[in-house]
Parts: sequence; structure tokens; C-alpha cells
Amino acid sequence: MTPMMQQYLSVKAQYPDTILFYRLGDFYEMFFEDAKLASKELELTLTGRDCGEAEKAPMCGVPFHAAENYIARLVAKGYKVAVCEQMEEPSQAKGTLKREVVRVLTAGTVIESNMLDSSKNNYLGAIYLDDQAAGLVFCDVSTGEIHVSFHHGVSLVEDIKNEVARFSPSELIVNYGVTAKTELMLALSGLDMPRPESIDEMLFDYEKACVLIQEQFASSIEELSLSEKPQTVKALGATLAYLKNMQKNDLQNISSIDISDEENTMQLDVTARRNLELTESIHRREGKGSLLWVLDQTETAMGKRLMRSYVENPLTNLNAIQLRLNCVGELFEQPELLESIRESLSDIHDFERILTRIVYGTANAREIRALGNDLEKLPRVKSNLKTAKGRLMCEINEQMETLEDVLDLIDRAILEEPANSVREGGMIKTTYNEELKELTEIVNGGKEFLTKIEEEEKQKTNIKKLKIGYNRVFGYYIEVPNSYKSMVPESYIRKQTLANGERYITGELKELETKMLGAQERIYRLEYELFTEVREKIASQQERIKKTAESIANLDVFSSLAYVALQNGYARPIVNETDRICIKDGRHPVVEKFLKESPFVPNDTLLDCGENRTVIITGPNMAGKSTYMRQVALITIMAQIGSFVPAKSAELGIVDRIFTRIGAADDLSMGQSTFMTEMNEVSYILKNATSASLIILDEIGRGTSTYDGMSIARAVLEYITNKKKIGAKTLFATHYHELTELENSLDGVKNFNIAVKKRGDSVVFLRKIVKGGADRSYGIDVAGLAGLPAKVIERARQILKELESNEEKPTIVKAAPEISSEPQQMSMSAGAESIAAERLRNAALDTLTPLEALNLLYELKALLQ
Repeated sequence: MTPMMQQYLSVKAQYPDTILFYRLGDFYEMFFEDAKLASKELELTLTGRDCGEAEKAPMCGVPFHAAENYIARLVAKGYKVAVCEQMEEPSQAKGTLKREVVRVLTAGTVIESNMLDSSKNNYLGAIYLDDQAAGLVFCDVSTGEIHVSFHHGVSLVEDIKNEVARFSPSELIVNYGVTAKTELMLALSGLDMPRPESIDEMLFDYEKACVLIQEQFASSIEELSLSEKPQTVKALGATLAYLKNMQKNDLQNISSIDISDEENTMQLDVTARRNLELTESIHRREGKGSLLWVLDQTETAMGKRLMRSYVENPLTNLNAIQLRLNCVGELFEQPELLESIRESLSDIHDFERILTRIVYGTANAREIRALGNDLEKLPRVKSNLKTAKGRLMCEINEQMETLEDVLDLIDRAILEEPANSVREGGMIKTTYNEELKELTEIVNGGKEFLTKIEEEEKQKTNIKKLKIGYNRVFGYYIEVPNSYKSMVPESYIRKQTLANGERYITGELKELETKMLGAQERIYRLEYELFTEVREKIASQQERIKKTAESIANLDVFSSLAYVALQNGYARPIVNETDRICIKDGRHPVVEKFLKESPFVPNDTLLDCGENRTVIITGPNMAGKSTYMRQVALITIMAQIGSFVPAKSAELGIVDRIFTRIGAADDLSMGQSTFMTEMNEVSYILKNATSASLIILDEIGRGTSTYDGMSIARAVLEYITNKKKIGAKTLFATHYHELTELENSLDGVKNFNIAVKKRGDSVVFLRKIVKGGADRSYGIDVAGLAGLPAKVIERARQILKELESNEEKPTIVKAAPEISSEPQQMSMSAGAESIAAERLRNAALDTLTPLEALNLLYELKALLQ
């Protein structure tokens, strides 16, 4: 083996699970299996290199100045990349150049902008699990955020799964206890994330973790309230150790820690997040069609990340919710101020992540110039806050600095359009440093002198096509075409023969070259030194810059929420600590955005933990039951985010958790059928819901036989409604219209149905929720609307009649009949007449919309019939 290859193999042995980018001059080279893999993944030409053995080593490479793009592609595919740099100049080396790995890039530890999605955080996750409990940590090194949580109890596996789903890490490191627990590994495999990676158990050492935590946060585990949570301490220690190993430097931007506070945050499991489409749609798996898509009209990347965090983590602390609502309300009531703020925030770069790269010493001059351009906009942003009155707005104003000193440093030092490379000059203004100014004058003067020499030589030799050029091998030279060779003076020293001419040097030219190249080389070194000095000075102000970035993000989010409320006609909700959910003319925030030709039909909602504890909703498929239930949940979440809501008015008691059981789907990864998946979700709800929760249940028991399913649905309803068991606010949609009898047998149960207009064999869904239960399912009608052949529909009606005539149907309480255009002969009771009269007296006829008036007429007609 050659000395160079021995060095390569030595470095590779220290990083066996990475693709090693080994610096050789202007290229990063890969060898052996790394080369074969990289050539395939990056579509590079595979060559060979003599390494002292009989056969050449497989090799491929990429230019060092373009390496970041190639590394990004490998990291995106899940590979780890170790970057091995030359640590000394070739001219100073004795023997083989000294080389070291300066960084290992992985999906969860990158900080480069082209490897990150600016709209969301990029988390590295860590889990430590033993027989008793689990500690979880999620860190975004690109922003400095770090979150920790502790979990134990009977729902440990589900709790871990839900926490991982909440942060959605791009890389997850774990101890052996996690990989050995089959149930947990199966649960995690169902999430859209990379497979957990088991790392060296030594990284989870408790004593070492305590030391790392003390060093990083200048606080002991007792001061951080972690002394009784050793699992969390181990996970946090492993996270810090792993990041230090990858970044090869101190984690200077990670200075504070966020410890999970379940008492002040609404808990949402992975099923609820998916069913309610908080950040992505279920079917398309994209942002469009989600609640975040509606609410996120932010102007900055920092604001986008914070908005996502708001949507994923609704609050349960009333004071914090009110502060946010006040802030949104202040902007909502001042549209001109709102427009000015949004305009001033536009075109601000992601200087939170730029700051991280500055602190870690990887930012180039262009990024620092971009930071300077952002700082120029801060005075205008801050001027908009001088009339702020609300507490949060005033806090934002106080925290935001205009950072004139940092801007002044950047303006004095960095060129307006600096070079991309930090090693080849073109970054620093000559006015910033006297030596740099002098060296630049030498180089520029030399170039002028070269032009002068060229003209003089042309006149002296009478060679009209003589020219002076430069290359890195021969330096400066005089080039003469072959046709003029006879005219070349004897003083010219021939240096190179070309096909079309000869190249020469002279003593004068060599002397000038030495002077110029020496000055140019010194400029490169000096500019890098000065640039590093400027970068370090900016890094020393990271706390001020970070707080300003946070204030920009908060202002951006509140401005977005106010803008969305104005654009969509939202109302400020009344949020309190009661058990009521009272919504007037509520709308689904996402569905209404997709409606083009017709307006969204609004509906009222009344839920509490008393007489309106459980609402049973019956009616056909496609009529809007699921949309209605989801909109109640989304309106609740929006209010606890601190957003205005799509309703005429809303009074909402704080909800601790929202549970959903919607739709049917197999979980093939867990080997479970649709029905088993449904029962698992219901089981989780029954074990974890409280009286302060909101439960959304759609079609419980549909995956088994009719009577089995109906029995399960009824038993679940009875359990949830029972105050001694759960007593939670519940919306329960079902096709088992027989369950409507529970209104008379269970306290707190109310029947509602989706209004349907029937004309002959056709049905029209009015999308309106009305009191009473449906006495049929309209399944055949829906099948007809779906386009089933007429003969199939006709035969289905015949079969239905036979089944109904042969089967003794369960007794049910007759509710309000279906809305129909056909006259029905029924005796009118005095009670119905009285209810109809009271309903009419209370109706606000002067404010009813045409659709509301029609619905009222249908309701009165049904009562009187």
C-alpha cells in the first residue's frame, strides 16, 4: 500500500458506516466499496487508482467546490457522509499530507440550506427505553431547539409512537431496549420515517450524560428537573454525544432545553393528527388540503416553522391562549398595520439557520451578506410595533433588536456580491484592512503593467499577434504564433511548444510574476483570516440575533393568523374553562376553501358534559357527517392554537385531548385487518380519554356482522357517556339508526341527522344537521348516485323489501321523519303543534339566509306531519 492509501484506510476504519469523501487536491475521492456505491447512486464514472497492490483500487470523485450537492443527494437517500479534509498546505507538508474528518453529515444533523426543508424543523430523535420507562429527545441542530419528554405506564408504546409522530424526525437513534421490543418496532415502522438506528450503548452512559448536560446547559440535572428521570437523562446525553461526534465542534447554538409539559399542551395521537389532516392530507400526503395549508400565509421560513409547531401543539393554558388571541385580534382590527407588517417581513431570509452556520463556522460570505440584507429591514419591521398595546405584541417589540452594530460590521467588511468560496478571495472590501488594500493595489498594478509590457513587446519585436497569458503550471508567459517564430528575440527563453506556436518567458516577466503571485496568495490567506474574524464576531452576538429571529417568527405567525381570519371571515372565539362547545354557523376551514360554485353550508354545535354529552348523528354516506365532526374538532384546535375560527360565533371550553376513529383501513405492517385496527383505536381512546376530552367516532363496529357491530357500538357509547367511566364530549356518527333509542335510555345523549330531501327515487343531501334520528340509511340511493347500473339498484330494492318483511326489526323510538316532498298522512299532536309554534316564534326571520329558511320550513313541516 502507498502511504496515501494507508492513510485512507486508517481514516475509513474509524468511520466504517459512512461514505468517506477523501480530499485529494481539488477533488473529494472515494475508494473501494464506497466508490462502487457512490458511482451508482451519483451516476459517476468508476475508474481505478494504483494503491500499491496488484489490482487498482476502484475510485470515483467529485470537485471539492461542488461536493455539497453530491453530499446532499447521498444524505437524502439515507447515507452518512464523512468529509476528510487536508489539514495543511502541500507546500508545507513533509511526506503525506495530514488529513482529518472534519464533519459527518447525516439526515438528522445537517445544517446546510440545500439539504433542509425551510418550512419545517429537521429533528434528530433519540429514545432510551428500559423495563420501566422511556426518555425521548428531539433536537434540531439547525435552529438550536431541543425537546425532551418522559413516558411510562400501560400506554407506553402508543405514547412513544405518538411523540415520534409529533416531531417526525429525519433520523432516530435508539438503545438496544428499543430494537429488542418487537411491539414498539412494529409501531414505529408504521410511521413515515427512517428505521430507528441502534447506536453504541456507551453513548447512553448515565454519568457521562450528566457531565455533558452540565457542560451544555450550565445546569445540573436537578436544576433541569431531570434527576428522577434517568431514562430522559440518558437519551439527552446520547443526543449531545452523537451531535458532537458528527459536528466535530461544540454545540454552541443549543443553549436552552424545552421539557415537555403535557398539562399545558393538547395531546394528539398519531391517528387524530392523520384523520384531522393537520399538516398533510390523508390521500395525497401533501400540505395542500391540510389545516396548516389554510393557516400558513407566513412570509418567512422562520414563521413557517413556528406556524407548523402551533398547529401540531395546541395549548391548554387559558392565559397563553388569550394572549395569542389578543395579539391576533389587535392585528385583525388594524388591516393597514397588518398589511404594512406583512410587507416589511417579505423577502427576509432564514437568518435563524444562517446564524447556526455562522456559529458552526460553515457559513460563507454570501450567507453573511444575506444576513446583512435582512438586518437592513429590521428598523422598518420594528417601527410597525411602536403603537403595540397587547402584552405579546409589546414583548415582541422589546425582544426585537435592529442590530445596527452587526449590520455595520457586515457593511464595512463584506462585499455586496462576494465570492461563494471562502478560500479564493473576493469576499472582503479593501477598505476594511490596510494590508489587504496594499496587496490589492500591487496585484491590480501588476495587471496594468502586464498590459504595458505586452504593448511594448509588440512594438519592440514587431510581432503583432504576441500576447501575454497565464496558467497555473507555467505561470505568466509570452505566446508567439509559429508564423512569427523567426522574429523572436534571443532574450526570450522558450518554455513550452504548442501546435500553433511557442511560449516564452523573460527575466522581467518572471520578476513581476513572483511579486504578483506572492501578493495574490497573501490576499487569499488574509481574506480568509479576516472573514473568519468577522464570522466569529457575528457568532459572539448569537443570543441577540436568535431572539430577534424568534420575534420575527412570532410576529409572522400572528400576522398570518390575522390575515387568514380577515380573508376567510373568521370570528374570534370565546375560550374559557367551561365544559361547553357552542358553535354557531360553524364551517370546515379546509373544505370551504375547495368549494368554487356553491357556498359551504354552516352548522351549529352544542356539546357539554351534561345534557349534551353525546350527539348521535345518523344519515347516509356522502351527506356530510364526517365533514361536520371534523370541523368541530378543527375549530376547537384552531381556538386553542390562538386562531380565529370559521364560525359566526364560538364559545369553547378547553379540551385536553382530541381522539378520532374515522374511516376504514388495514394496517398491513402490523398484520391487522380493518376491524382489528378499528378496535385497537377504540381501545386506546377508552383507556386514555377524560371528561375534558373531545371524542370523534365514525362508524364503530362496521367491520363485523350487523348485530356484533351494533352491540359493540352501543357498549362503547354507554361506556363513553357514563360519567363514572369517561363522560367526555362525543360526536358519534353511525348507520345503525337503531342506536337512536339511546336518547331515551341514556342521560346526556341527543339525536341529530343530516337533512335529506327525497323526490321519488332520487335524494338530495342538504348538508344541514337537524334534530332527530334518521330511520333509514339511504345506502341504495347513494349507490345509485355512485353510478351503479339501474338493474343492480332495482334488484337491491327488491332484496331490501324481502329482508325487511322477513325480519323482526328492533324496536326504535320514532324520531322526526325524513324530509320529503311527498305528502305524508300522520295525526297531528298538540305537542308537535306547540313545538312548531315555539320554533317559529324564536326564529330570527329577518336574518335567515334562503337556505336556512328552507331548512326551517322542512323542519316545521316534519313536525306538523
